[in-house]
Amino acid sequence: MDGKMIGPGPYRATKLWNETIKLFRGGMPVRRHWAHFRSYDHSFTGAEAVDFLHDLLRQNQNFGPEVTRYQTLQLLRKFLKNHVIEDVKGRFGKEDLEDNGHLYRFPPLSPLKPVPVRPLVRDHGSVPRIPRWDDYEEITVPEKISMKPLMNCESWNKRHSIAIGEVPECRLVRRTELTPKHVDQIWKSMTLTHLQTVLGLQSLDGVLDAKLLSPKHIVHNVFGVNKQGIVVLKNKTEDVPHWVLSAMKCLANWPNGSDARQPMYPGFERDVFRTVAEHFQRLKEPLLTFHLYEIFVSILGLLQRQSVAAEALQVCGLLLPPANRRKLQLLMRLMAKVCANPSLPPLNDTIGARTLMVQTFSRCILGSADEVDLDELLATKLLTFMIDNHDSVLKVPSNLRKSVEEHLSHLRRAQIKYAGADTDTSVASPPHSFCRQISREEFEHQRVSASQGAIVELLESIIQDKNMSIKDKKKKLKQFQRSHPDIYRRRFPTAESEAVLFPERPQRLNPQLMFLTLKKPFQPFQRSWSFRA
Repeated sequence: MDGKMIGPGPYRATKLWNETIKLFRGGMPVRRHWAHFRSYDHSFTGAEAVDFLHDLLRQNQNFGPEVTRYQTLQLLRKFLKNHVIEDVKGRFGKEDLEDNGHLYRFPPLSPLKPVPVRPLVRDHGSVPRIPRWDDYEEITVPEKISMKPLMNCESWNKRHSIAIGEVPECRLVRRTELTPKHVDQIWKSMTLTHLQTVLGLQSLDGVLDAKLLSPKHIVHNVFGVNKQGIVVLKNKTEDVPHWVLSAMKCLANWPNGSDARQPMYPGFERDVFRTVAEHFQRLKEPLLTFHLYEIFVSILGLLQRQSVAAEALQVCGLLLPPANRRKLQLLMRLMAKVCANPSLPPLNDTIGARTLMVQTFSRCILGSADEVDLDELLATKLLTFMIDNHDSVLKVPSNLRKSVEEHLSHLRRAQIKYAGADTDTSVASPPHSFCRQISREEFEHQRVSASQGAIVELLESIIQDKNMSIKDKKKKLKQFQRSHPDIYRRRFPTAESEAVLFPERPQRLNPQLMFLTLKKPFQPFQRSWSFRA
């Protein structure tokens, strides 16, 4: 009787309560028992109920093998209080069931808790709207900008008309300057949207009240951390007391963490652990807070998919107040180190360190202000998973941070808006638009004619450019001829038509030859007399 897995969603704790009652009532063996010289049919003892329900919970995927016999006894006491069971004399309403031979039975009907009917899902009711590019303002651009002129308007249009066609009128627009309040709101909206996606829910209604969440807490939990990723508080009065921090450090780094000035005696480590435990057990509210109870209980429905559950815990951890998150981080780090430290003496004579951590701190981490029937079991399940995955569950989700930063960068960028475009709200667009389907041949004809017309204009601009040197003009014409031989051939069908573009200039004489013409005619060399010694 494993039961069905209750997935994420509203009122998951109530559904688990009802499911557990159905499984217990449908599978608990009953028989005739004798007590005080009287027989009681369809009854069972307290010890038999503990045995059966303990095995049932350990095999149920909603709870798991971490459930202890004492937790099972606590749940049976809740059953007796809520008239799920009664003693054979019809008494109920108290939590005095014991793990012994006292006889109990089922009443004719075991009351199930009603699951509230959810209202229709409202569009974006639980998640604030994320700012988009529709929220913009036009930027006044100076009419004259001093810059080096590269080309005139006509040349620019001719040169770029091939690539982008006719450029419509446009203007520069930009979203309203993002204030810190806008940034905080974007972080909150995108965090809740990401959480809703991870949980696979259509809405967060019923599991989370977005109005109770502070966007400043989310931003502080992301950026206000030290190198180890632990939150740093600005207000030190909200931090864990110094003497508790010293005790946690002593246990976490045992035996190197103990101060030489502290007394060392047999059982010293147990007293230090008791000091830490008493501090967290005296907290007025669980570390995961009362108003986030439903969302963390919903995550328990994802524990079969460990990576998804870990990511959901990462996102939910950002919703905590920075002081609760810091305390949770320090406590989780302590529990992980205690469980992995073989040098630490046993902190309990009967149970191991991991079980001790779960039983001691489970109710300090998760609890409900109203419904407490299954808190012990649900907190045990959650804390066990968090200890096993302590390296990842309290980290900032990298994909969420990347998405938010990319969105903020997009909102800060300017945008060019073209007149008549769909995004232009200043121009009223017609209510309907129609297209006429054309044949493939007509499409090819339009495509070729439109592009060739622009290419011909480009060729004429090269030919008519008087400021271009003949060398550069010949070079560009050669490039054009290789790229568009057909158009070039139509423009210059013969060599003579091309030669007209470059008329031959009269030949100029070599300056050296001109100098020789001015001298007297060439005379043969005559040997002169020489006098030798």
